[in-house]
Amino acid sequence: MSIRARARRTTIGLVVGCVLLPNMLWAQNAVEETPNEWAMVGDLVVARPIGAVLTVGGAAVWLVSLPFTLLAGHAGEAAETLVYGPAEATFVRCLGCRQPGYTDKDRQAIQRREERRAAEELEAEADAGGGSW
Repeated sequence: MSIRARARRTTIGLVVGCVLLPNMLWAQNAVEETPNEWAMVGDLVVARPIGAVLTVGGAAVWLVSLPFTLLAGHAGEAAETLVYGPAEATFVRCLGCRQPGYTDKDRQAIQRREERRAAEELEAEADAGGGSW
C-alpha cells in the first residue's frame, strides 16, 4: 500500500472521528434538555401523532412477520425494533425533547412515589397485623 493511500485512509478516519465525536458528547446530555414552547407545540402536533402511527404500524408489521421471526428465533429483536423503539420515542420522553428517557426530575418523582407506596404498604401491614395480637 502506498504512502498516499495510507494518508488518505488516515485523513478519512480523522474526519469521520471529528464528525462523530460531537454527536457522542451531545448524546450524553441530551436527556437533560429544556425545550422551548415552539419545540413543545411542534412535538405535540407533529411528532407525537407520527410516532403513534409508527408504533401501531410497527406492531402490525411485527404481527405479520411473527411466524417467520419465531422460526428464526428473533421475535424479541423484531419487537424491539418495530414496536418498542417507536413507542419509547413517542411516549417516554418529555414534551419537546429529542431523546427518549427520563430526566432527573422524572427519576426523583418516580423514586418518591415508590417510597410513598412502600411506606403505605408497611403501614397497611402494621394495621392488619396490629389487630391480631
